[in-house]
Amino acid sequence: MTEILPDTPLERVLGKGAKSLHKALGIVTAKELLDHFPRRYIETNALSDFSELEEGEHVTFRAKVTQKSERSMQRRRGLIVEVTVDDGRGHTLRMAYFNGYQARKDLNPGVRALFHGKVTTFNGQLTLNNPDYEVQFRPGGGSDQPFSPGVPSDGPLALYPANRHITSWEISRGIAALLQTADIGRWPDPVPEAVARKENLLPLAEAYRLVHLPPRQDDQEAGMKRFRLEEALVMQAVLHRRRREASRSTGTAAPLRTSGALSAFDAQTSFELTEGQRSSGALISADLALDTPMNRLLQGEVGSGKTLVALRAMLQVVDAGAQAALVAPTEVLAAQHSRSLKRSLGALADDGLFSSAPDVSEPMVKVTLLTGSMRTSQRKQALLDIASGQAGIVVGTHALLSEAVQFAQLGLVVVDEQHRFGVEQRRALRARYHPTPHMLVMSATPIPRSVAMTVFGDLELTVLEGMPGGRTPTETYLAPLIRGPAWIERVWQRMAEQVRAGHQVYVVCPRISAADRTAQELDRQLEFRFGLLPGQERTAVAAEVPRGSAQGQPITRDWASAFVSQDASVELITQRLQDNQQLAGARIGSLHGQLPAEEIAGTMAEFEAGRIDVLVATTVIEVGVDVPNATTMVILDAESFGVSTLHQLRGRIGRGQTSTNLCLLVTRMPEEHPSVERLRQVAETSDGMELAKLDLARRREGDVLGASQSGRVSSLKHLRILRDEKLIGRAAGYIRRLTEEDPELRCAPELARAVEQWEQDHDDAAEYVAQG
Repeated sequence: MTEILPDTPLERVLGKGAKSLHKALGIVTAKELLDHFPRRYIETNALSDFSELEEGEHVTFRAKVTQKSERSMQRRRGLIVEVTVDDGRGHTLRMAYFNGYQARKDLNPGVRALFHGKVTTFNGQLTLNNPDYEVQFRPGGGSDQPFSPGVPSDGPLALYPANRHITSWEISRGIAALLQTADIGRWPDPVPEAVARKENLLPLAEAYRLVHLPPRQDDQEAGMKRFRLEEALVMQAVLHRRRREASRSTGTAAPLRTSGALSAFDAQTSFELTEGQRSSGALISADLALDTPMNRLLQGEVGSGKTLVALRAMLQVVDAGAQAALVAPTEVLAAQHSRSLKRSLGALADDGLFSSAPDVSEPMVKVTLLTGSMRTSQRKQALLDIASGQAGIVVGTHALLSEAVQFAQLGLVVVDEQHRFGVEQRRALRARYHPTPHMLVMSATPIPRSVAMTVFGDLELTVLEGMPGGRTPTETYLAPLIRGPAWIERVWQRMAEQVRAGHQVYVVCPRISAADRTAQELDRQLEFRFGLLPGQERTAVAAEVPRGSAQGQPITRDWASAFVSQDASVELITQRLQDNQQLAGARIGSLHGQLPAEEIAGTMAEFEAGRIDVLVATTVIEVGVDVPNATTMVILDAESFGVSTLHQLRGRIGRGQTSTNLCLLVTRMPEEHPSVERLRQVAETSDGMELAKLDLARRREGDVLGASQSGRVSSLKHLRILRDEKLIGRAAGYIRRLTEEDPELRCAPELARAVEQWEQDHDDAAEYVAQG
């Protein structure tokens, strides 16, 4: 027989059985099948736990048949066989087989079997219709259909990710056949032999066997260690290659000048830099002076002064005759950044009117805003200023970096809230501009992917320690409205107290109006807050439920949709606050991203000047708003926002020398629901990095080296950042030592090939920048 290699087509090994694997899972080679690892394991002879079943999922579980009955169909010929199964934990599940003559023969009381199908709901109960099954045990001590020939029957049962086209046991049979026929010990191994010895790893063949056919519970962990380390080595080698490619690029050297825009800015600034701003600024300044492109993450708490550090870096680049671009996640935030930078520059800001006056002795810096909503004449002028080099600092969204915008000489890109701009996008940017611009990405609360990238070392991490002097901490409290109407009245009362004391208040709403959500946005909220996937009719989270619902019952899609439809909106809350007697006489304004740019700027100017007491807004105030007199923030339906957004929002208060700063997280959700637990974590934790780790543990890493922003999508197959952080660190050390004398990894050719393969498989995100 022909030797079975990793890329051997499965049809040579499994014959016709390979077709179902290809159709269902896209698996076509021997290695792809062995790399389809189990989702979980069932202990020997143990039954599955029905409480883990989720409507809409394709599941595989082991259960014991307790009852069987049959009845005729009412409207056509045939019969329905109803089978009730038990999980040994007090839970039962009734399933129906339409014209189930074989099920009537096989599924008698006492039979234990594997079942596979899609979980649905009937009469308010979870069920499966016509599920596939595989009998494992019949009363009397035998099974006339042993499970998966060649698989030890006394070990834990591996359950594989499957779908409606294929069952877990069909996958298991194919893997067992492959393990029996392939000489995996002769397969190329990406893990260098010296590393395998140092880590005491199992040989490749034994590791595969333990993962798929562990003789005892938890034996699979010894095999998984080997594959986790392999993945960590490949990831670190990919990052090494990318850093090496970047180091070969030529950047725009911008050495610090003793006179120029930066020194003039420092001279006119009335406050002293914090120690953290000075130290992080010195590191960035040193990077900018080199002709090797900088690639640095600036991590600092909300209000720690990251924008000031970035502005000083941009001025250093402008002094060198190059341009700097500040990329914001939305047009509204870009416009706010533009106003903030001009305000910070003061007399140094070139507004286009006085820059050529003969009595101007200080260097002038032109700040240009470019957004899609600008009038045609404004946009043309902005593009001209950028192309000619007159614009020293350019502010906009990531569309700034598209082919449509031509910089005279782009020397530095500053990315605000870097989770909106992935690694592949930065690679595309480097490939487009010559010389390669320096890159500074900023984040107050790294979302999970940010933490992952930091651990993997794609970005040089700089932590901005400390806060500007004179600020007082912000106290954050949870306000659960399910406890009664007195709670929301107390929220408005606290607001009114602050207004009477001469302070200002933010009220943040998740919606603009009562009818501004699309079906897609509704689905996103249902999944984020309740765990309801598209098409799923109920969630198995058995939380305390609001009055009027059956106590302890799972939340249905209809109930959740009605709940979300009542979310606070800017329009509704503005009207209610204007009618609230506790706030009689208060000046109330509203703000959201659908307003014209001029109106947004005018409202913000009014609030900053103290002529608005209460500002009802969406998250447009998340970044770039600095009002020292604002002491209170009320976030309505707070569970609809992510951890990073909540942390950013509350950073808008406590920016002055006020004695009390208060953030209230208002929620109508059941108190024991996981979404409310997330709010408690935000209330109890003020450290941004700690919040990021908590969020990472909940949401997973996202696409660590690519473009995906979702925590549900990950380029990591086996690694988990928090769990495997030490292993990842060791892998980084091995790659560093391997590449010190052998940058091309010629000494580890299989690892080099694995890196090359990874790059080929994940080369699908570079169009992000061009798409704008």
